[in-house]
Amino acid sequence: MSSSPADLVRAFHHAFGLDVRGTPTEVAPELAAHRGELLAEEASEVAEVAVTGSLDRLAHELADVVYVAYGTALVHGIDLDEVIAEIHRANMTKLGPDGHVARRADGKVLKGDHYRAPDVAEVLRRQGWRGGPTAS
Repeated sequence: MSSSPADLVRAFHHAFGLDVRGTPTEVAPELAAHRGELLAEEASEVAEVAVTGSLDRLAHELADVVYVAYGTALVHGIDLDEVIAEIHRANMTKLGPDGHVARRADGKVLKGDHYRAPDVAEVLRRQGWRGGPTAS
């Protein structure tokens, strides 16, 4: 069996009769809200464990966030691997051609003059989405 998060979560969704869509699709507001609640719950657990928990608990909670995020993408018919690749492409443009990295005081990498925003709408259109561009 594949160890790809997308494949593993797809197998879970199929086994438990959960939604899996093959094309990016808007879903009912109740389902979207439910998925958002699941993600918020998992993110909250990460935030808590990151400060007070052990490393194995942190790893577990981080994996739960990824698992639920991939499940939410499946529910919406989004190939999340392709979206992540586009976000990565954009993030890599934060590095200036001179190798300079601009950082905030807390270490967060900032967007420089050469930053090129991700075009997630285009990625979704390639996946069959018929919606228009939105703010990134």
